[in-house]
Amino acid sequence: MSTGFGLIIVGDEILSGKRQDKHLPKVAELLAERGLSLAWAQVVGDDRTRITAALQAAFAGSEPVFCCGGIGATPDDHTRQCAAAALGVELALHPEAARLIEERMRDVAAEQGVPFEPERPDNVHRYNMGVFPVGATLIPNPYNKIPGFSCQGPGGAEVHFVPGFPVMAWPMLAWVLDQRYTHLHQEGAWREHSVIVMGAMEAALTPLMEQIEAAHAVKVFSLPSVDHPTYGRHIELGVKGAAQAVEPAFAELLAGLRTQGAEMGPELVRP
Repeated sequence: MSTGFGLIIVGDEILSGKRQDKHLPKVAELLAERGLSLAWAQVVGDDRTRITAALQAAFAGSEPVFCCGGIGATPDDHTRQCAAAALGVELALHPEAARLIEERMRDVAAEQGVPFEPERPDNVHRYNMGVFPVGATLIPNPYNKIPGFSCQGPGGAEVHFVPGFPVMAWPMLAWVLDQRYTHLHQEGAWREHSVIVMGAMEAALTPLMEQIEAAHAVKVFSLPSVDHPTYGRHIELGVKGAAQAVEPAFAELLAGLRTQGAEMGPELVRP
């Protein structure tokens, strides 16, 4: 895929194994649906120095980056502060974020049948969730109205910050892709075509893979498995790239496998 995105996942709970990350496969899926791809991903714990360094590198890069987690207002949430430090700017309460947070608090009070008390300490504290680096723009949150935010680095790279909760983060990421990057969408332009090769060894297939990549503008991939419940030991061997380049490359790949006498199973096509 010609346009790559980056992904930063923040949270000690991922590194400790207390929670399993779900963002990586979902972000890859959201991108693939639009003909885009994930170029890299990084998991960072709740450490300000490491988060700031990761964000500095993201802002200095060339691709858009998504950052999931750590934008709340509890003591272990550092991402907003680290984003400001990485950009060298101050933090400030975003006026529209403050309005949305107040709207959410009023909604909750109404649902509970109690009066809205803006001066109550916990309500005052909630406004911290709208304290973003100066110059940030908002990402709407359809789940509870508490927004995420986007910032642009000095070189033009954009980083988009969303909560760690999938129920909030995923529709927010989809919104960013469909509002900010429609000019990059390439639905139908990208394809993967592969075949299951039974009992194969990667070393024996490497010359054929190199031959295909040298002759065609595609990437060749191999995904080995030793204990698949249906195919046993096998390799999923395929090519990926622009649709018009994939088909002739895959045809040549099949021809090469037949020449080697390979035992082949089903073919798989992914748009």
